Amino acid sequence: MPQSTSLRSVALVAVLVIAAWAAAALVAGGGEEEGPRPSPIFGQQPATGGGAGEGGDGDGEEAREDPFAYDPGRQGDFEKRAATGLAHVLYAKSPGGAIATAERVAGYRELIEDAAGDHDPNVIEAMVFLESAGRADAMAGGTEGAFGLTQILAETGSGLLDMRVDVAASRGLTRQIGRALRRGDAGRAERLAAQRRRVDERYDPAKSLAATARYLDFAKGELDGRDDMAVASYHMGVGNLQGVLAAFGGDDSTPYAEVFFDSSPLRHAKAWGRLARLGDDSSTYLWRVKAAQEIMRLYREDSGELARRAELHANKNSAEEVLRRPDDTEVFEDPDAIEDALGDEELVALPVDRLRERGVYVDRRIGELAKRNKAERELYRALRPEALALLEYLAGGTKAISGQEPLIVTSTIRDRGYQRLLTRRNPEATFGYSLHTTGFAFDLLRRYRSRSQALAFQFMLDRLQALNLIAWVREPAAIHVTVGPGARELL
Repeated sequence: MPQSTSLRSVALVAVLVIAAWAAAALVAGGGEEEGPRPSPIFGQQPATGGGAGEGGDGDGEEAREDPFAYDPGRQGDFEKRAATGLAHVLYAKSPGGAIATAERVAGYRELIEDAAGDHDPNVIEAMVFLESAGRADAMAGGTEGAFGLTQILAETGSGLLDMRVDVAASRGLTRQIGRALRRGDAGRAERLAAQRRRVDERYDPAKSLAATARYLDFAKGELDGRDDMAVASYHMGVGNLQGVLAAFGGDDSTPYAEVFFDSSPLRHAKAWGRLARLGDDSSTYLWRVKAAQEIMRLYREDSGELARRAELHANKNSAEEVLRRPDDTEVFEDPDAIEDALGDEELVALPVDRLRERGVYVDRRIGELAKRNKAERELYRALRPEALALLEYLAGGTKAISGQEPLIVTSTIRDRGYQRLLTRRNPEATFGYSLHTTGFAFDLLRRYRSRSQALAFQFMLDRLQALNLIAWVREPAAIHVTVGPGARELL
């Protein structure tokens, strides 16, 4: 329910960090300008062939229109990207796994359809997946928190949704249920649970679902009849969302996708700041609902694909193997394979000088194990063309937002032999399928010039993940980034 915590609380903690930043002054302007749609990252206008005063980027280069700036004609594509890019947490953190959770949620399908009314039952089903993982007794935030299939707060339930919510009685019954279960008295626990459902209707699946549909009715009424806005408000609250929309501007038909993807520290900064200041993952709630919808669709229509995705998500601490599946991604076996790929331009040697201009320094230690692998150090300073382009885009956005540089790249391509050598000295190095051996991954040092640079970098990571361009994970000394197929648009 609005501002409650449940499965969604396990999403990327980065938003919490960015919120602290947004509470202070934005680090790089953020004025609202009229005219052609600029990049939400760099603040550039579409190229006009001139210098900085005519769409240039200020260092003598012609500015290009950002391929990932929000385009109203591609709303569906942006929504799909976000749902896919932010799905990992549902696979990684759902109790018992995504498949077991989908099975629990599917058991409520008939009740969901009965309660849905004018709303899409697939959406409410996805909300159940996200809110409670299909557990009618789910409890977030202790006895004062949000309860039930759809995680409704007591005040919201009784004050807005016309539910019976006796918090004191519910709390006492919850303690009695716990004692009965510890004694192994399942029968008594069930009788107490039935009594609790009567005094606190949040625990009653049918009434909880009906209340959720009433909330969506209410939210649509407050948000110009918009289904996407009603769902987006379920976590952040209608009032907070109205504040975001007022800061963004637009009109009654502006979709949430545009508000989300066209807001950044450099464009619609006030709207972005309001989203960030919520201090949780409210801004991505709609996308994770859509991710849950896709899981439920696969559960019913393609269980084999769901099982494959669940396995790939489980293999690593990010969605990197979903972006670059082992079965259809080339791995470089030895130094000769890397040399051949460089000759065929399947790999590109790191352009050190150009990267420095973009705000990326190349760590001199890259390739330090090369001699032991009978190769030259320079061989291990290369990436796939789209991975290199994404690295420049990431660094350029960080620099544009913070005004500071550099980011330091500490690792790029490896072959299997080099990877085996690395596992002997680096506990973070995997013995299995490493994305570094594909040329689609790089590491960036977790050392920054300032807090502003660190937060700008975090914004870029989160935005690129929401665009399903990268998967990333924190390691003790570095951020490990895997670049997906979508980055080819940068070429």
